[in-house]
Amino acid sequence: MKLHYEQRGSGPCLVLLHGLFGSQDNLAGIARAAEADFTVISMDLRNHGQSPHSDSMTYSQMAADVLDTLPADIEAFFLLGHSMGGKVAMQLALEQPERVQALVVADIAPVVYDSRHDSIIKAMQSVDIDQITQRSDADQQLARTITEKGVRQFLLKNLQKHDDRFVWRCHLPAIAACYPEVLKAPESTSSYEKPVLFIKGANSDYILPEHQEPIRQLFPKAGAKIIHGAGHWLHAEKPAAFNKLVLDFLQKNQA
Repeated sequence: MKLHYEQRGSGPCLVLLHGLFGSQDNLAGIARAAEADFTVISMDLRNHGQSPHSDSMTYSQMAADVLDTLPADIEAFFLLGHSMGGKVAMQLALEQPERVQALVVADIAPVVYDSRHDSIIKAMQSVDIDQITQRSDADQQLARTITEKGVRQFLLKNLQKHDDRFVWRCHLPAIAACYPEVLKAPESTSSYEKPVLFIKGANSDYILPEHQEPIRQLFPKAGAKIIHGAGHWLHAEKPAAFNKLVLDFLQKNQA
């Protein structure tokens, strides 16, 4: 599948992959910070943003999408993924280690997670699209079950106007049906032997001490950094700290 993407800057290639219900503009901050030294390619994963829809979304499929989308002249690249995009990035590095020069994983581990997004998916499914004339109408409907304004604002980025009516830009039915796949861990019979940086938000519970062993098994050269005062959305909550960690790591590991 050919994904929608945006490209900026020049130099070695850095590919950015967003998380669940996101799009490529979620990582615009690190894209802007890196474009002076890197060719930055920010992708919308399948069923998200402006990319094509599919009724299936395994991590191997999404990793293959990234390779299918990359310009033909890019053989090797750096890779950064946040949350679900981090799992796609890990799967891609495990499957194609010769192409991924180094890997940054933002606040996710290579493990199976519990279904923590069920309420969000149900809230989005319950929105009566036909009754929406402006974004605030959808916000009021989501607010019945989602109290955090920031979460609602993030989800409402998926709402767009098309032919005088609002629609979900993401493929919500497929995401809901494929959510058990999203919860799974990347799969591989071998390890990725190149540098990896895991960045954790101190206030997030996505990377826990018990995840150290599965990380070591798949990524023996992995290092870790913690950003204090940040949760799961560490790149948006503490952009200066996040950008510095990423750029220092990438520059250290350029060939």
